Amino acid sequence: MTLHFSVLASGSTGNAFYIGTDQTKLLVDVGLSGKKLEALLDDIQVNPSELDGILVTHEHSDHIKGVGIFARRYQLPIYANEKTWEAMEPNLGKISTDQKFHFGMETSQTFADLDIESFGVSHDAIDPMFYVFHHEGKKVSMLTDTGYVSDRMKKTVGNSDAILFEANHDVGMLQMGGYPWNIKRRILSDKGHVSNEDAAVAMLDVIGNRTKHIYLGHLSQDNNMVDLARMSVEQILKKHDVAVGEQLLLEDTSPVKPTPICYV
Repeated sequence: MTLHFSVLASGSTGNAFYIGTDQTKLLVDVGLSGKKLEALLDDIQVNPSELDGILVTHEHSDHIKGVGIFARRYQLPIYANEKTWEAMEPNLGKISTDQKFHFGMETSQTFADLDIESFGVSHDAIDPMFYVFHHEGKKVSMLTDTGYVSDRMKKTVGNSDAILFEANHDVGMLQMGGYPWNIKRRILSDKGHVSNEDAAVAMLDVIGNRTKHIYLGHLSQDNNMVDLARMSVEQILKKHDVAVGEQLLLEDTSPVKPTPICYV
């Protein structure tokens, strides 16, 4: 079986990502209840008892809500960097020592037939980082929860076969919406979330000849819409001669249902 994945849930109400190979099956984040995650995995016909571990990106509740429950239920090791462990551990419940593992920032680890590298992002968490997965020449990357996309991030995720890429908000909807000004300022800041337009502009530097799928992730339920995000991104990409719908497929994600498993 080739490298394959599903965006199980994406959005401010909870995030979870599944990635697998012949020998390795991992989750990235469990930002929803154990019961809900079991249902999402069942939808893509993945047995939780076959999982090999949970990678954590950062300590915000929409990424760790079910980590402790799920790790205990299925005896899964948890991987996070040192500062993230310190920040999230009080919210996980009791985790046995033999389930706690460190995955340092800007480092790589090998899980059987899957090589994983971590990289830092700009978000208002203690030490947030995301992951790039390599298997037999294929590359899948995750990049959400960042206020901007730096050149270093672009280089790290560049020319992936598939990318989960943040398109959090429409700036106009956010500015006109009912959020308090301090929340709006946080979202728009360099440590907040990437807008539809900024995501598309960053994608222009990330899309390579291998890139076939971009999943638009972490959409705000209050300040974005699936069709608006896709239209905004597609418009900018097509303006710069990216063959959306032919060379490249823009894929939607959902906070409540998984994407079909994608094989790369």
